[in-house]
Amino acid sequence: MSYTDIEYEVRGNAAIITLNRPETLNALTYHTLREIRTAVELSVDDPGVIGIVFTGAGRGFCSGLDAQVLASVTSSGESGTSSTKQEGDLPGLFSYLLEVPKPVITAMNGIAAGGGLILALMSDLRFASAEAAITTVFLKRGLIAEHGSSWILPRLVGTGRALDLLWASDKVSATEALELGLVDRVSEPDSLIDDAVAYLDKLAATSAPAAMAATKKLVYAHLGVGFRDALVEADKVQNEFVARPDAKEGAMALLEKRAPNFERLGTTGKE
Repeated sequence: MSYTDIEYEVRGNAAIITLNRPETLNALTYHTLREIRTAVELSVDDPGVIGIVFTGAGRGFCSGLDAQVLASVTSSGESGTSSTKQEGDLPGLFSYLLEVPKPVITAMNGIAAGGGLILALMSDLRFASAEAAITTVFLKRGLIAEHGSSWILPRLVGTGRALDLLWASDKVSATEALELGLVDRVSEPDSLIDDAVAYLDKLAATSAPAAMAATKKLVYAHLGVGFRDALVEADKVQNEFVARPDAKEGAMALLEKRAPNFERLGTTGKE
């Protein structure tokens, strides 16, 4: 498939989606958002892909909405995200990533701001180059904590730190972000993508894709429920998975002292 605003590559077990508008620090247009969605769906359908890695071309990861798009949005008084929404989607930019059944990693190679930070927050894991930086920026544009950032930031860094990041919109270095819990690991610039791909290659060798999908779904769902409901649902899903072929394969791999061969997710291996 041909893209204009992104690049798509499968390397090992990872689908790498590179935002490719470096002259704008990979700012997002509606066309960019549609290409990203198409590439994500391609990744989900590919049984050879265990997980997705987002990164950016050039010196920035993503500076948020393109300035012309932002001007259009503020003039119309509407968020504009509906132009890229599908039926049943959660509200907010990139919220659909929370329901993607494969691991999603953002590998921030440079500045992540506004909508670029939302892309990172809606990913499951955040890797950052030692040269990366993060800023929320919304309130500097007269906006609120947009697109679910008011929900996920406090869960990552705590209430006070989340409010500070949102109110002040200070630029946070990769090292500071790691200390805050905003990113999960920091890599040297030259090894950032290799580290993300290696992580997914490790999952491909050790973890059942269907179980990863179910675990991701449970983790996000249980952020909003009490412990009793969470334990009841987890027990139900656990009992379902005990009866699946992957559970038998995992047990046999242990007994036979070999790597497991789990079923992949995709067009030939959907849950």
